[in-house]
Amino acid sequence: MIELRAVRPADAQDLVDVQNAIHRAGLRPSPVDLSLVHERYLDGEHAIACTVAVRDGRVIGFQSLKRAWSGNPHGAPEGWGIIGTHIRPESGRTGIGRRLFAVTRAAAESAGLAHIEAAIGADNEPALAYYAAMGFVPDRHDDLSRYRLDLRGRR
Repeated sequence: MIELRAVRPADAQDLVDVQNAIHRAGLRPSPVDLSLVHERYLDGEHAIACTVAVRDGRVIGFQSLKRAWSGNPHGAPEGWGIIGTHIRPESGRTGIGRRLFAVTRAAAESAGLAHIEAAIGADNEPALAYYAAMGFVPDRHDDLSRYRLDLRGRR
């Protein structure tokens, strides 16, 4: 059974482990450390939601949502949502992402977001397929493929 719940500070090392498993699988360009996880997922002033998926007491994935701010490092338009989905490769394609996104989408709507952007490595086929399945559409490309979901129409 998989439990979904809000992230807790005690989950920090588990978030590192999930992302580094993705890195080892060749789906993330670089490893992460505790400092980066705290900055991006636990201490962020722009955070809207971060939900973890737990199986047998172990975090096997998580999804975060932030409100984009001026000059954000993700390059997302100010006021849009920035989503990140991170699931252990061996746990992918089991419906976890769909369940996480149901929680995240509800949080985005409650926060009044009109759009959510996902920045995905162009060679990360599982992530590209996942976001397309969640209703995201290709939006723009720079060093990453950027997918957009319109929650209240296109601006």
